[in-house]
Amino acid sequence: MNSSDSLNPCSSKEEYLAMNEQKVSEPLLQKPRNKFLFDLKYWLRDVFLALVIAVFIVIFIVQPVKVEGTSMQPRLIDQERIFVNRFIYRFKNISRGDVVVFWYPKDRNKSFIKRVLGLPGDKVEILSGTVFINDIRVNEPYLSPEYRDNKSFQEIIIPPGNYFVLGDHRNSSNDSRSWGFVSQDLIYGKAIFGYWPFSRFGIVE
Repeated sequence: MNSSDSLNPCSSKEEYLAMNEQKVSEPLLQKPRNKFLFDLKYWLRDVFLALVIAVFIVIFIVQPVKVEGTSMQPRLIDQERIFVNRFIYRFKNISRGDVVVFWYPKDRNKSFIKRVLGLPGDKVEILSGTVFINDIRVNEPYLSPEYRDNKSFQEIIIPPGNYFVLGDHRNSSNDSRSWGFVSQDLIYGKAIFGYWPFSRFGIVE
């Protein structure tokens, strides 16, 4: 028997290494045997992460709230469901026109929702239902004629750290005209989005 008969059929070391490298690397390039299970695993992972993020947002940032009463008509109606951002005022100041939720100054077990009209330091006056801030008439496109009133309110200066709030349904709203200012520490969120009933779906402005 010739000694060459027992040698590897590869004609050179380079061919041997190349062939064995191919045998090792090929299984790594193979696709999973069951593509459906492979895709399902990653789909479930993505759904789980999305749910975790959603729960975090609901618990720490956004709170669902039910509107009770008609003081914010026509923008918000009785029993409407909205989302309130509880985190926003940690990064930005309260602005004129914001629809805010706050603890009622006369009873901190109750929560109200109104629109901010006057900011700290502002001079506020209402003449026959028209609001003036620092002697300038406020444009209020969110008001409907049937919800206006013709009442006046004497001129006042808003103290530091406080806000003057009004309901959009002016002729039936219990607001700063009745019980005064809202301290900033009582304001805990901004209404951002209505989601139910579906016909009311949209951004709260």
